[in-house]
Amino acid sequence: MKTITTFPRKVIEFPDMGIVMPDGCRLSARVWMPEDAVENPVPAILEHLPYRKRDGTTARDSLTHPYFAGHGYACIRVDMRGNGDSEGLMEDEYTEQELQDACDVIAWAASQPWCSGTAGMMGISWGGFNALQVAAKQPPALKAIITLCSTDDRYADDIHYKGGLLLNENQGWGATMLAYSSRPPDPVLVGDKWREMWLERLENEPFLPAVWLRHQNRDAYWKRGSVCKDFSAIKAATLAVGGWGDAYKNAVSRLVEGISAPAKGIIGPWIHKYPHFAVPNPAIGFLQEALRWWDRWLKGIETGVENDPAMRLYLMDSAPPRDWYEERPGRWIAEQSWPSPSITARRLHLGAGGVLFDKAGVLPTIHMSSPQDCGMAGGEYCAIWLGPELPGDQRIDDEKSVCFDTAPLGEQTDIVGAPVLRLKLSADRPRAMIAVRLCDVQPDGASTRITYGVFNLCHRSGHEHPKDIVPGEIMEVALRLDDIAYSAAPGNRLRVAVSSTYWPLVWPSPEMVTLTLHEGVLELPVRPSGAGDEVSFEEPEAAAPWRTETLRQSSNSRTVERDSTTGKVSLNIVDDFGEKRDSDHGLVTGSIARETWTIDPNDPLSAHGQTRWTESLSRNDWSVRTETFTTMHSDAENFHLTGRIEAYEGEKLVFSRDFEAKIRRDHI
Repeated sequence: MKTITTFPRKVIEFPDMGIVMPDGCRLSARVWMPEDAVENPVPAILEHLPYRKRDGTTARDSLTHPYFAGHGYACIRVDMRGNGDSEGLMEDEYTEQELQDACDVIAWAASQPWCSGTAGMMGISWGGFNALQVAAKQPPALKAIITLCSTDDRYADDIHYKGGLLLNENQGWGATMLAYSSRPPDPVLVGDKWREMWLERLENEPFLPAVWLRHQNRDAYWKRGSVCKDFSAIKAATLAVGGWGDAYKNAVSRLVEGISAPAKGIIGPWIHKYPHFAVPNPAIGFLQEALRWWDRWLKGIETGVENDPAMRLYLMDSAPPRDWYEERPGRWIAEQSWPSPSITARRLHLGAGGVLFDKAGVLPTIHMSSPQDCGMAGGEYCAIWLGPELPGDQRIDDEKSVCFDTAPLGEQTDIVGAPVLRLKLSADRPRAMIAVRLCDVQPDGASTRITYGVFNLCHRSGHEHPKDIVPGEIMEVALRLDDIAYSAAPGNRLRVAVSSTYWPLVWPSPEMVTLTLHEGVLELPVRPSGAGDEVSFEEPEAAAPWRTETLRQSSNSRTVERDSTTGKVSLNIVDDFGEKRDSDHGLVTGSIARETWTIDPNDPLSAHGQTRWTESLSRNDWSVRTETFTTMHSDAENFHLTGRIEAYEGEKLVFSRDFEAKIRRDHI
């Protein structure tokens, strides 16, 4: 990545610009803008997050916002109320208060003497979600957004539920937010009231895993803020960006197809990161692409973005399975319209003897009951921490599944879109799930996961009103796998692997289940093969990186342990984010996350998840630390959750609080 230090306009920075909301709550913003913005006003770009501008997102903010400011924009990085250096309290994600605050910040910015009156909004993950939701509210000054790694569907395509099943990331990210939001503001910015603000936050901290778990179906809670209900509400020009290594890849195609305002999509090989510094490589000149978008829709400069292809996709080549890739070989492809008329469905049938072939045949009745630890090679739901988080060799899970393989491919097969597996099946229990993986089997037998999907069979008639399965009754389901662009090599085989559980990605059914497959066909979206890049991007550029001193190196580990006495299997995750000192203002920050997911392969009710986070802040003789803990298990009828916050000044415990929740299982 090329570091740019000289820009067309000189940049000035305000580390703590106060923006007072109509109810009197002061939000703290870090703002970059051209030095001469009052004389020559510029559009505003808002990023609105709970992740702490002072020490949380500083690394990426330093690369991104000064770059935009140097090209004639005022970048406003706001700490949401109740987080970082802002006043107030946060109750939940994407509340009406959060969205209204963003609208009020946009209106405030548009009225400033340094602003031209137009605004954009951007962000990755949380910031991408609320950019979409704010756009749907149509604040007058908002003309364009760039949303990365986000979703249009809060129920079916976020960290809570997938295919009507409970994602363990519901607990995992809820625990992350418990830790993140437990930290105080910086006394250097807020003064002596820092401790009062901190204790007020701790006293009112929501226990989000339980909040989210109380809504197990697509109810009004999830519908609010799901822009897929009405894409026509989004009038702002929308650039949607995703990565094949990320959880939030599916929304890009839906947004491009559904939004009637100008909308374009880019999906690369990346995990949950901005594309100018994302991995796996190749990274792209994302900031240059963003400037083209902002210049066209916020300044009216003819940059040609409206003539870009509807979708620019990185077609990944076949690769041996790895839990981490530094680079994914492949090429960039382009589709001028979306959905693309050049992509057609190839039908592959599940056949006798574990064969996947072009012609329909008789599938003998197949019974399967996967051990509960099937899924241990699935990787993280959302790869984000730059550790060994991607799906590894799938053979360990393939052995616990029913598999159907093609003959060795005679030619390159470019899969672009969402494969769909249509099944006729039955179950012997009233609650059951199914997991499906599409894999690329190398000549040596190694199995690479191309894409996957999971589905709660109680949701076969929809996510709003689940109903019990009638044991033995044949059901017809269409399981849509995640979007992908993958080129399977000649000589490799495609494999469909089907299992009745997928731990620790999703919570298991309450009983061991036997599924019976009666018929199945895979609809594979195939694009004509070609060679070479169909589009290109500039090389990555960015502003100067965050200046820090490393006090403790970061590290990441994921290990699987099997207890020879109890038979239980545990996945142990430790993400030590290290400790560093900000070279400008001297704040020292440190963080360690630990997760353990345990299950007995023969007992779904043995499933157990626990987390612990340590967050520390210090400067000179001032130091604070929070320890946060969560656990979750279930019986046949209920989920049981606990949580705890401990807050320390130095080594003195100054606050503690416990959470406990018992929540009835609703067809999960």
